Amino acid sequence: MDVWIVSAILLTTVVLLITEKIPVDLTAIGVLAALMIFGILTPTEAVQGFANPAVITVGSMFIISRGMMRTGAVGFIAEKVIDMSRGNMRLAAAITLVVVAVSSAFINNTPVVVLFIPIVLSLGCEYGISPSKLLIPVSYASILAGTCTLIGTSTNIIISDLSVAAGYRELTMFELSPLGVPIAVVGILFLLFAAPRIMPEHAMPTCDISNRDEQRYLAEFIIPAQSPLVGAVISPHMHHEKRSFEVFELIRRSYIHYPDREQLSARAGDTLLVKASANEIVGALYDGWFEVPHAEEGLDFSSLDTEPVVVELIIPPQASILGERLTDLPLFRDPSVHIIAVRRRALHYVEQKIPTMKTRVGDILLVTCSKDKLDQIRGGNDYIIVEDIHHAMVFQSKAKRALVIFLGVILAASFGLADIMVCAVTGAFLMLVGGCLPIRQAYLALQGNVLVLIVGTIALGAAMDKTGATRLYADAFLLLFRDAGPHWVLFGIIMLTSFGTLILSNNATAVLVLPVAISTAMSLGVDPRPFIIAVCFGASACFASPVGYQTNLLVYGPGSYRFGDYLKLGIPLNLLVVAMGSLCIPLIWPF
Repeated sequence: MDVWIVSAILLTTVVLLITEKIPVDLTAIGVLAALMIFGILTPTEAVQGFANPAVITVGSMFIISRGMMRTGAVGFIAEKVIDMSRGNMRLAAAITLVVVAVSSAFINNTPVVVLFIPIVLSLGCEYGISPSKLLIPVSYASILAGTCTLIGTSTNIIISDLSVAAGYRELTMFELSPLGVPIAVVGILFLLFAAPRIMPEHAMPTCDISNRDEQRYLAEFIIPAQSPLVGAVISPHMHHEKRSFEVFELIRRSYIHYPDREQLSARAGDTLLVKASANEIVGALYDGWFEVPHAEEGLDFSSLDTEPVVVELIIPPQASILGERLTDLPLFRDPSVHIIAVRRRALHYVEQKIPTMKTRVGDILLVTCSKDKLDQIRGGNDYIIVEDIHHAMVFQSKAKRALVIFLGVILAASFGLADIMVCAVTGAFLMLVGGCLPIRQAYLALQGNVLVLIVGTIALGAAMDKTGATRLYADAFLLLFRDAGPHWVLFGIIMLTSFGTLILSNNATAVLVLPVAISTAMSLGVDPRPFIIAVCFGASACFASPVGYQTNLLVYGPGSYRFGDYLKLGIPLNLLVVAMGSLCIPLIWPF
């Protein structure tokens, strides 16, 4: 009876995930509830997925990825890819997939995909295309390349260990390469051709904030004694340590100096009237280049995780503050709020100075305030909160630190110094302690829908294993090939393993199917080696579902994908692996 209940839950889950009649995370929660209500799993068994290494690893990688984006550590890689592509998006996509594939053949592909998610987002902004066109192909390229070597994926290592435990020799480092490399090459060529035509085109919210002229603010700042600008020559278009400002005036004591007319070196206490992007302004405040005039003592931009948040406030037509000077605004006099800069269409410095500027409809104030004060502002009629843009600020001073942490995670996981989960958790911890990411942003980086989906599928897999449903499905499937020769049975094993990854993770599928494959080979009186290899390739053919492999889950949120999007490219790739495996395995590993 339990098998039938689990089968019904499984069928319902697959239908809901494909159609997305309800959100995928709600479907996953429903799976947990159903399994507990029908007594298939105890409450403790149902929620064990929350402590599963896959959930912890993926969540930690989300934090590491956000830290890399927050510090701009991946920017130079994206710039190199853009430079090499010479303005050709197809070439940029090809370079990206090849680099991902080569890296994933020797490095755990989870951190590789984490690294390339923000790079793909940057490419999308550069070329004006949706990242959803390329994120799933990046995941698939890493999976394809993982079959080329023993260390390309943890599944190969698990199968090798199980093979030794069953009394057969282990897999060598490049034993899978004669078939893995051709499959990867054909698969990547297919992705380059089909992905631009098949993949959905979603919006690119990551590109909303840029350094375009219409998004530059006018601001007045004081140069503190410890500022790196002290002694620097002030020019109208000032570039200093990869940060640029348009400088209109330098006020020293009671004198106004114009950088376009005279050359001056900055001194402590000087006031600058500048124009720059929100990212440049907040970054400079964070690095201690400037101080906000009239700020109360203790305002500290050097802490990434202070309570205040940075927001944009737009003044609507019905505001009661229209025509008032900035210094007369209640907001200006509020100690929990600090006006950093102002943005106005066609604003020029000679129009008015910041303190005496009078508000107009459409003015946008860049302010920092507490979260409690933000709630009060939201409830009033004088301002419209455009967005919390603090998440978009890039703090380049932490880029080297973030890159070192990320490389440490990759190297430690690749050389087996520690489990990938241990490496990921440690990397996330160091990102937070090292100031690369505030804790508040770390919580936002955790994509709950993805994590809950993993937990739900883990619980479903445990229920199938506990009730014997998995073994029943496998035996029933292989009955179709009962009187067939070893070639057809091998085809059935690859199909069974590949199909299993639609429901379970590739590691779980390999563990469940390998004993069936070996016993089937023994009953046929042939060498089990081809069947062991078949499980390797079948378990790695986890393309048609986001739950089959961690990298598929990693791109699910950033690409704004639906469950059905994985079927568009996933099913053809699954069939490609099954077809090439069935034809070539007996030639390379004879029965």
